[in-house]
Amino acid sequence: MNNPQSVDDRASGAAPVFLDYTQAELDHAYTQRAFAPNSESIRQRLSRLNADIRARVAPPERHAYGNGAVEGIDVYRAAQSGAAVNIYIHGGAWRKGSAAASAYLAEVLGHAGAALAVPDFAAVEQAEDSLRTMVGQVRNAIAWVYRNAAAIGVDANRIYVSAHSSGAHLTACALITDWAADFGLPADVIKGAVCCSGMYDLKGPRLSVRSSYVPFDDAMEQALSPQRHIERIRVPVVIAYGTLETPEFQRQARDFAAALQAAGKAVELLVGHDYNHYEIRETFANPYGLIGSAVLRQMQLR
Repeated sequence: MNNPQSVDDRASGAAPVFLDYTQAELDHAYTQRAFAPNSESIRQRLSRLNADIRARVAPPERHAYGNGAVEGIDVYRAAQSGAAVNIYIHGGAWRKGSAAASAYLAEVLGHAGAALAVPDFAAVEQAEDSLRTMVGQVRNAIAWVYRNAAAIGVDANRIYVSAHSSGAHLTACALITDWAADFGLPADVIKGAVCCSGMYDLKGPRLSVRSSYVPFDDAMEQALSPQRHIERIRVPVVIAYGTLETPEFQRQARDFAAALQAAGKAVELLVGHDYNHYEIRETFANPYGLIGSAVLRQMQLR
């Protein structure tokens, strides 16, 4: 488990609570910083990288996709109208992150002739209905991009989504959306998704320390566990993780990819060797990096 607590925990006679994890081990396996001793250095580096990118590209347009104060979306336009667009859903353990701090793909996509859209959405502890609200906001943001494609200079038939960490969970929930029934939109609004370092079944998180700030219940666990609704996923999905991430985040990625493959879905599993949870996010900003290149390939921009 790579868990310094596990020996003492097992020696005390603690029984497994999920798979072969004791409670202490499971809590540890959902704490990324415990597996990334350089997390603060990476945080500062990512902050500088984001600021550098924003300084080099044209400022984003800010639009409201809903009525809530947080429900805004940053749009980094492409040089030409009718471009493909990628909607990036930020992570942050469902608690942190912002559109302003998530410009990683703006330069990569801009040089490739595409646009980037980055929505803000509520943090789980401020959301009216917890994860349900967050998933709803992400779905609304995607629908807004489709409906306003011409106004923001993008092609409504070339919408892709990418995400990191808890954002990958929210994105996977968008992939199981019934767009026709719930929004009156085509079933294939999203043409493809890149989900990096995410969670796709909520059983483990619900039993872990994350339940201290997410009020999980049976209905939420079932409805918002994308791996349990594979039949609803209709688009190619790239799943990625780093080998220095927690064992649970690695397992979640492998299991989701395996479930998609078993169901005959179009899926690719990317393994970032020797990347931790924070380091792998830097590769979004590199057109030759693990995730940046995957986004461009999926969007047929290279």
